[in-house]
Amino acid sequence: MNVHTYSYQLQPEKVRAEFFRLLPISLFVVAFGAAFGLAALQKGLEPLQAILMSTTVFAGASQFAAVDMWGSEVSLIPLMAVVFAINSRHLLMGASLYPMLRDVSPGRRYGLLLLLTDANWAVSAQEYQSGKRNLEVILGGGLVLWVAWIIGTWLGVYFGGLLQNPKSLGLDMVLGCFLLAMALGGNKSPRTLVAWTVAATSSLAAWKWLPPNTHVVVGALAGGAIGFFWMEKKSGEGSPATDEEGSPS
Repeated sequence: MNVHTYSYQLQPEKVRAEFFRLLPISLFVVAFGAAFGLAALQKGLEPLQAILMSTTVFAGASQFAAVDMWGSEVSLIPLMAVVFAINSRHLLMGASLYPMLRDVSPGRRYGLLLLLTDANWAVSAQEYQSGKRNLEVILGGGLVLWVAWIIGTWLGVYFGGLLQNPKSLGLDMVLGCFLLAMALGGNKSPRTLVAWTVAATSSLAAWKWLPPNTHVVVGALAGGAIGFFWMEKKSGEGSPATDEEGSPS
């Protein structure tokens, strides 16, 4: 009988380092958390309800969408459909992390995925292209972003008038620029460049002609299809990549 052993062990000191690594991004998350807190309050949610929502859901775009549809009578099915459409990218993000997560015990694996965001996923995925497994950024970076989102929501429900429109300051572009930097700083093989181009083009087309929020799913699926059907040969005739300590990944 074969018993699977889970070899990957998270390094506490590296988790702390990744926490501080994403701390600058978290400051902008605070600003948008404040905007969400104010929006939730204006839609009739109690301060505690808004804070609990940010604590347990931790999904900025879908929380804004849910609050926008909030009212005395909430249409549950459309609300669920919109939230699923916005968050469905996490299905692909989680799948892309499987090669790194397969040597992690199920309990820790799903615990890490609870803290998965666009930012810490982008860092982890980029470093994996270089042969390094960095799950510590999922935990450490996710924790600092989660705390920042909760703090921002708290500030918004009590001091929301201080920052009613973060977009007026250009803060909505910060995360996008960060993700673009991660993409440009990663692997620049023809396969990767074609995947990014197809994903961007299809996403823009879906944004213009398809229902709201579907562009996120369409772009991810189109780019993922390129990666699935266009396989690159690895060096060493398919030998496994190694992480920074030289262990198979």
